[in-house]
Amino acid sequence: MKIAVCVKRVPDSETRVKIASDGKSLDETGVKFILNPYDEFAVEEALRRKEQAGSGEVVVVSLGPAAAQETIRTALAMGADRGVLLEADRVPVDGLEVAKALAAELKNGGYDLILFGKMAIDDYNHQVGPMVAELLDLPCVTAVAHLDIAGQRGTAEREIEGGVETVEFPLPAVLTTDKGLNEPRYPALKGIMAAKKKPLELKRAALGAGGLEVLGLTPPPQRKDGKVVGEGPAAVPELLRLLREEAKVL
Repeated sequence: MKIAVCVKRVPDSETRVKIASDGKSLDETGVKFILNPYDEFAVEEALRRKEQAGSGEVVVVSLGPAAAQETIRTALAMGADRGVLLEADRVPVDGLEVAKALAAELKNGGYDLILFGKMAIDDYNHQVGPMVAELLDLPCVTAVAHLDIAGQRGTAEREIEGGVETVEFPLPAVLTTDKGLNEPRYPALKGIMAAKKKPLELKRAALGAGGLEVLGLTPPPQRKDGKVVGEGPAAVPELLRLLREEAKVL
């Protein structure tokens, strides 16, 4: 089974970020970048499918700056076979431009499965995986929490409001992975050392202008200090007055 996993380099959610001097981007000075956590589920699932099949290839594809090679190496250390970096000075704001570049790379790869995380934690767009599926004219199931594959057909379960939806689909297909699908492995020292020798191909990404533009970034407003209006039942009238006249929520 030949599987492609598309991954993204994102800021660690525990890293403090600040707005750059241009007012439109993040200042990356001192920011720690990691493999997008949802993409870890995709990498793990690809590795498990290859192991179950007894043969195959797992190819990790990413779009981003040269520093994204480190992100791909993380997936290679987990056990992926090779990587491809579509190098770009920046990741486009318009997810469609990212999808076009990825689809062009994946189109003639002969993949049985193309996996994504359900979203990237830096933009929360949920867009690129389904867009790639549409561009490649392949079936797509998003936010997969359980997966079974037999022959050239698969069955996926995805959580929806109030229940679980079961979807059957033919291969090849594009899937986006959610928490609960598996437990991603930690790269062992042997895998980390082996990852340094695995092939990682660099290609210049062909990107269009896109239809979206960031006009500016601003931090959220500072929260106002709270007020203590009293204690016990006697404080209720004053609390109601403040909610009605100052907060205007009543």
